[in-house]
Amino acid sequence: MILKNLIGTAAFVALMFIVSAFVYKNKAEESHQNLSSKNNGFAVLELFTSEGCSSCPPADALMGKIAEEYKDKPVYILAYHVDYWNHLGWKDKFSSAENSQRQQQYSSTLNSQVYTPQLVANGKKEFVGSDQNAVESAIQNALFSSNNIKIDLEAKILSKEITVNYKTAETNSQNKLLITLIEKKSSSNVAKGENEGHHLQHWQIVHQQNQISLKSTSEGTTSFPLPENFNPNDWEVIGLIQNTKSGEILGSAKVLF
Repeated sequence: MILKNLIGTAAFVALMFIVSAFVYKNKAEESHQNLSSKNNGFAVLELFTSEGCSSCPPADALMGKIAEEYKDKPVYILAYHVDYWNHLGWKDKFSSAENSQRQQQYSSTLNSQVYTPQLVANGKKEFVGSDQNAVESAIQNALFSSNNIKIDLEAKILSKEITVNYKTAETNSQNKLLITLIEKKSSSNVAKGENEGHHLQHWQIVHQQNQISLKSTSEGTTSFPLPENFNPNDWEVIGLIQNTKSGEILGSAKVLF
C-alpha cells in the first residue's frame, strides 16, 4: 500500500501487470522445458513419389531439406517410389508394386485418395508432400505428442546380404514391425515422360521393406540382398512399429552401417 501511494494507482496497476506477466512467462517456460525433457516423441514421414510425376520433384527436394534440418532429431523419412505412373513413358527405376500397395493401404485406412506426391505423417495424417508448412507443422506436433516404443536394431554386412537383428518389448498381435532398407540419396537423368530432360535428386529411397508379425516373437533377424556397388555410408535401416488396423506408427528407430 505504501508503494501504491507513492507512485499512484495507475502506475501501480501497470507495475503489477508487468510483474505478473513476467512470473507467468517464466512458469510457462519452465513447464514447457519439463515437458520437453520428458517427451519421447518422434516423426515418421512417408512420401509417395514418382519420377513419372511432374509434381513430385519439389516434394523430393523438401525431403532432402528436412533430412538435413532434422538430422540430429528423431525424424525418420521414407520415400516410396510408386509404379503406377510408369506407363506414362518413363519407368522409375526405384519404383515397385509393393510401394504402390502400401499407399493403397493408407488410402483405405485414412479414407484418402491415391496421388503423388502424398505424404503420411506417423501413419495418422496425409497431405500434399510438397507443402512445407504442413510438413513442418506435422513434425512439430509429432515430436511433442507421440510416445516412441523402443526398438533395438543392429545391422551387419555380410558377403551377399545385410542382416538386421531386432528386439522390442512390444508384443501386441495387432502391431507389426517394418524393417526398411533405405538409400540416403541418389539421382536419375529422366529421358521420357513428364520430367523428360530433367536431372532428378532423391532422398531416403525405400529399396525393400520386410514386415514382421509381433504376435509370437518380439526379437529375431531379417535380411536384405546386398545392393550392387554397396557403400555403407550411403545406406541406413529404419525400423517402425505400426498398428495394422489404425495405421498409426507407434515406434521408430534407425541404425547406420
